[in-house]
Amino acid sequence: MTGGPLARVLLAAVVLAAVGFGGLSLMRSVRDAPPGDYATRQGDLRLGERRFAAAIAAFDRALAEAPGHRGARLGKAAALIGLARYAEAETLLTATIADLTAGLAPDDPTGRAALAAAFANRGILRDRQGRHAEALEDYLDSIRADRDIAGGPGWIERLLHHSDRPSSVLDRARYLYREFQKPESERLLRVPELDARQRMYKP
Repeated sequence: MTGGPLARVLLAAVVLAAVGFGGLSLMRSVRDAPPGDYATRQGDLRLGERRFAAAIAAFDRALAEAPGHRGARLGKAAALIGLARYAEAETLLTATIADLTAGLAPDDPTGRAALAAAFANRGILRDRQGRHAEALEDYLDSIRADRDIAGGPGWIERLLHHSDRPSSVLDRARYLYREFQKPESERLLRVPELDARQRMYKP
């Protein structure tokens, strides 16, 4: 009896209902998400697959819906860097940093994380181009934004020598800072096998 026509019809109805419910849930999640969020998630997936052109297309869709979308702007910049379109990426990151700096509220940890990621990614970009002094400044700004570090005399030394929260950005900043203390002829600012491990950041 379990394999009869009625059972098969019931099974088909259950499957169709499940598929329909799943599709409805997906439509609701897309409909209810803030503008740009769904396309940004799609861009993040393409970025993880290293399909940079497809990622840029998705991030552009997000930015058409929400021009100031932080995740989409940072994601697009990371994809541009993946395609070695450095000038475009730097322009986008610089604009993002300016916008975040101008409008960042003190109680906005997400915005602070986005600002830290933007500085870190611009630092990585400049590092790759051999602009190491500019990269170091960006890494330091990234760390300050992420950890809400106050300035003042000696803050760089306190940060680089006494922080107990290591990160790849912090490690690179420490390395560059120490190399810049040496005579120019003794500096080793590029270590290709280590530099290649740097990854783009997203909040």
